[in-house]
Amino acid sequence: MRTLVIGGAACGKSEYAEALAAVQPEPRYYIATMMPFSREDYLRIEKHRLQRAEKGFITMERFTDLKGLVLPQRGTALLECLGNLTANELFAEGGAGEDGAYDAVTSGVLALEAQCSELVVVTNDVFCDGVRYPLETQRYIDILARVNNTLAARFERTVELVCGIPLPVKS
Repeated sequence: MRTLVIGGAACGKSEYAEALAAVQPEPRYYIATMMPFSREDYLRIEKHRLQRAEKGFITMERFTDLKGLVLPQRGTALLECLGNLTANELFAEGGAGEDGAYDAVTSGVLALEAQCSELVVVTNDVFCDGVRYPLETQRYIDILARVNNTLAARFERTVELVCGIPLPVKS
């Protein structure tokens, strides 16, 4: 089963996705995409690792080139999150850049999917505020929207989290 979990900031999507993945077959991989830039980022990453410690996840960090990731064996993967991965591919040194970010992210997810019995992907809803952003930010939003649309169409299940409440969009 492939599940896309979408929601706004601090809506509970990560906790929901972790709970969903934690009852799936082992081994369970947590693919972390947050690229740390500050002491605060490193502390946040450590806090999340400690929260997952008892849930049986093997954490693998992958900031770009998801397609190149090879899982040690077939199992369950939780990819957290497409928002970070898309930003990394778009803006980070070594990323795919504007012309290749969409393809890098989607082909990476498809390559990961081929290695899993279960896949849970977390993504951000950054499209509903009605604000027009600077061109660079708007390009990021447009690419992430395309990625989300592609995966929502492909995956068997899509769940939106609103105020901690999971709302099935597609099941």
